[in-house]
Amino acid sequence: MSGLFTALNAGKTALEVNQKSIEIIGNNISNVNTEGYSRQSAVLSPYPSMNFGGFFIGQGVVVSNVQRDHDSFVTNQLQEKSIEFGLQNGQANPLAELERIFNITDNNLATEIDSFFDSWQKLSANPSGLVERDIVIQRGQLLSENFHTITNDLNTIQLNINDSIVSKVDDVNSKITEIAELNARIFTIEIQGQTANSARDRRDMLAKDLASSLGAQTYTDSKGMMAIQLPGGLPLVQGTEAMTIEAVPSGTNLNLKLHTGGTTRDIGLNNLGGEFFGLVNIRDTVIPGLGDNLDRLAYEITQAVNTAHAAGAGLDSVTGRNFFNPNPVPPPPANLWQDAARNISVALTDSTQVAAADAPTPPATAASGDNRNALIIAKLGTTILINGSDNFDAYYGKMTSTVGIMANQNTLSLGGAKDAMVQLQNLRDGLAGVSLDEEMINLIQFQRGFESSAKFLATVDEMMAKLMDLKR
Repeated sequence: MSGLFTALNAGKTALEVNQKSIEIIGNNISNVNTEGYSRQSAVLSPYPSMNFGGFFIGQGVVVSNVQRDHDSFVTNQLQEKSIEFGLQNGQANPLAELERIFNITDNNLATEIDSFFDSWQKLSANPSGLVERDIVIQRGQLLSENFHTITNDLNTIQLNINDSIVSKVDDVNSKITEIAELNARIFTIEIQGQTANSARDRRDMLAKDLASSLGAQTYTDSKGMMAIQLPGGLPLVQGTEAMTIEAVPSGTNLNLKLHTGGTTRDIGLNNLGGEFFGLVNIRDTVIPGLGDNLDRLAYEITQAVNTAHAAGAGLDSVTGRNFFNPNPVPPPPANLWQDAARNISVALTDSTQVAAADAPTPPATAASGDNRNALIIAKLGTTILINGSDNFDAYYGKMTSTVGIMANQNTLSLGGAKDAMVQLQNLRDGLAGVSLDEEMINLIQFQRGFESSAKFLATVDEMMAKLMDLKR
């Protein structure tokens, strides 16, 4: 009878194990479309054998663990590529806006510069014409407005970047907090000898998201918990402690600060990666560089035109007038051309003040047909060189080409990062993802095992019933 009881126990454990395996397969199938889910499978172990009549008889089977299919190398590669993808993705929209501002179409700043100097050329054909003189002033005003528009557009992009950063900070903080909570949950579950598969999947997914957003790096601490830190080494998660990132407005600027316990630290560009690095780099490096070049261009035009215009005379024979209002001299160590694009404006208020004539020698007066100074100013567009190599059009052309090259490189890099992410994700899905075909095969296998276990139990039960009948 003891042998039959052992057989009953073996059949019972087999029935339970096959049922549990079917439940695990059902969970896999239900999560086939869950992002970041890793396939789970039952780890089966036999019960210790029992010495019976000099023979060791097995006592059945048990589910000793539920493991998830996981490859640390592929997971780490996904996180690394997420950093590059996040960086390029963060720069994509701002660069597209910059490309719109510094365009190469017929209506751009270079066109306005050419139109301004062309108006001087037309004035030289009729230096006494009030209409031509009005057109020169209007072209100067349009040129100034174009500089103002570009400057305002650059500021708008910076403000939009700030808004984008603010909108992402709360999401980042919630993920940092959740990882710390998952560390605690995983530690509590696994210290009891169980496995926290779903919590580990979720934690890996959040770590990949933080890598894409902040360029966050991960490592495992002495307690087996996931630690998260910024590229510069500042901690985001230490054990069960979560840090907080805050976006602090400072005038028109926006600074990122990290609260670690009772300490607050500034997060500079060297402590960022991923999408935040892309956004802050465009805001703090690319746009200020373009703005400085734009200011330099406005300053050089103002200086060149004012110098030539002051040397000539208007219809009233007055000399020494500036055509543009000179840029206010900023305090050192700022460049002389700081804010020149924002400040440029026409100083003349009347068409008779346009100095088309050469300055007369007193007591002589300017001749109405004198066009010598108009010809000099008309040639400035092609003769004045910035940095000793570029005229006004060429200098602006370098700015547009710089933006175009950056935008094109971003498009190529973003496409490459996307392809790499897709390939790694496919590799990860092949190793750890759920395959419905495999799950159907396993389902049939354990279904047959369940049916066989049930048949085995029925057979043993029948044998025990026969033995009981014999005793009666």
